[in-house]
This record gives sequence, structure tokens and C-alpha cells, in this order.
Amino acid sequence: MELEFDGRVWEWRGPAPYHFVSVPEDECEEIALTASAVTYGWGMIPVAVAIGETRWTTSLWPKDGGYVVPLKDAVRRAEAITLDDIVSVRLTIDV
Repeated sequence: MELEFDGRVWEWRGPAPYHFVSVPEDECEEIALTASAVTYGWGMIPVAVAIGETRWTTSLWPKDGGYVVPLKDAVRRAEAITLDDIVSVRLTIDV
């Protein structure tokens, strides 16, 4: 399954601050159709992600009935991404 969407970068300020992009509702519905076949626990969904020229693997995190894409600092540096930027995200989920 391949999905593409734009989203705003936001920060979670917990004990370990992290940056995320929320997956839009329509795409979350598509992911939910295959989630049980690919999750490895706690609702985490393994994905390949691409933003700009940077590609990496991670897991979608469940949040408030949807999913969020975590952005590593190395990815944000490589693509010059800052808080509140709108980024184009490409996700690949192996089903």
C-alpha cells in the first residue's frame, strides 16, 4: 500500500521531545483496513517513509484514533524541516 499526503510538523514535548506529522483521516481509514495484518503490537504499523530525497523506515504511532509519523532529527536536518512546516509525506506499507 502506498499513500501520499501533506501535513504540518508538530512537536510533542514529553520527557523525550519528538516531532511528528499526523496522517490525515482518509489515509488513516485506508491504513485501518490492513492494520491487523501488519501491526506488531500496541497498534504500531511498520512503514517506509520518504520526505524529499530522504527515505527511512519507522513505525506509525497510534494517536487519538489515527496515526502519526515520527520525524527523526536526522531527517529534519537533511530536509531542512522546522516546526510548523508543511511537508509532503510518502508512506509504503508492506501488506
